[in-house]
Amino acid sequence: MRLLIHDFAAHPFPLQLSRELALQGHQVLHACATHPHAPLPNLAKLPSDAPTLILRQFPLLPPGTPPPLTFLPRRRLELAHGRRIAHLISTWRPDGVISTNTPTEPQGTILKAARALRAPFLFWLQHFPSLAVAREVQAHLPLLGNFIGKTYLRRECRQLRASHRVVAPSHDFIPLLSQDFNVPESRIAIIPNVTPVDQFPETPKDNPWSRRHRLAHHFVYLYAGSLSLPQHPHLLLELAEHCRADDAVRIVVLSQGPGAQWLAAQQHARQLPNLLLLPYQNFEQMPQVLATSDVLLTLLDDNATALPSPNKILTYLCAARPLLLAGPTDNLAARLLRHEDLGLTVPPADTPAFLAAAQRLRRDPSLAASCARRARHRAELHGTIEPTAAAFLHLFPPAF
Repeated sequence: MRLLIHDFAAHPFPLQLSRELALQGHQVLHACATHPHAPLPNLAKLPSDAPTLILRQFPLLPPGTPPPLTFLPRRRLELAHGRRIAHLISTWRPDGVISTNTPTEPQGTILKAARALRAPFLFWLQHFPSLAVAREVQAHLPLLGNFIGKTYLRRECRQLRASHRVVAPSHDFIPLLSQDFNVPESRIAIIPNVTPVDQFPETPKDNPWSRRHRLAHHFVYLYAGSLSLPQHPHLLLELAEHCRADDAVRIVVLSQGPGAQWLAAQQHARQLPNLLLLPYQNFEQMPQVLATSDVLLTLLDDNATALPSPNKILTYLCAARPLLLAGPTDNLAARLLRHEDLGLTVPPADTPAFLAAAQRLRRDPSLAASCARRARHRAELHGTIEPTAAAFLHLFPPAF
């Protein structure tokens, strides 16, 4: 079978799926958008890759170009990307298409190209992009934004209903899909995301990256990933202020964008030498980066819905470190941490609770160690790609 797998976000686990399906003998074209300010998995052919695997990158911006922070410039880039992938589909002519992590408008363009070939289209759902757009435009355009938000919701509803199957990572998605988006439950498939455990081996804290940044002998709270102002970056600032007098502690933030820029300005104003701000690191270095931490931090904004798949959490688990999450208590990631005792959760923007939980994970080594063991154990239990590949193949029509 000729399969085109598209991932707008260039995350590790769709690439794992492409590599596995190619090893099983299928012709697989893996296409992704590359973001100049985001870490990327290894998108080069490996010696272990099957000859039937094709890897294609589509840069959203030229190197060194700052990412757009507002809706309209970002939309133009997304629309252009959708057209590129649609052209790729029409020329490569796959038997089936899987598309994930894709904004609403380019997803519609990609779906239309697949349907023109009568190629079954699997909508691999990680979150609802239309809901994010609706929140953004309503916040900035109170009157017109409501109309625009509803337009995006209707578009995504049509796309989900027009797809051959909708793939979601958790049963939590089913009520919203069936009730709000009118997707028949018979067309919803649940396939949990795979942890990238093969790409994140257990690594000692004392490693080349931690030594280069003089962190090997400090207690490190580490945050890695995108950081917007609604995610409450002030929690990281207050943690650094709280630990100012303790030279054994460092707060390390690997991010770029508005939240990181705000933190840099505040760090300069408050003179906080224990707050280390770094840009995104190369993906190959990330096992060492995460291993440098003693506690891994996640921040979610107040409006984070219950459903987005906790992909950052799945990567964090591989590092065998306790996790601290500040976010809505009903979020899927927060529930995962509580249910499996992988770390501590606190409400978003609750500074006293965040500081108390951070101190607890430092002052209670047995708690931290037990959370770390469970985190790695869960990563290993859910790090096998073969069942996931089989589940995806099963969704295509029998003739395939």
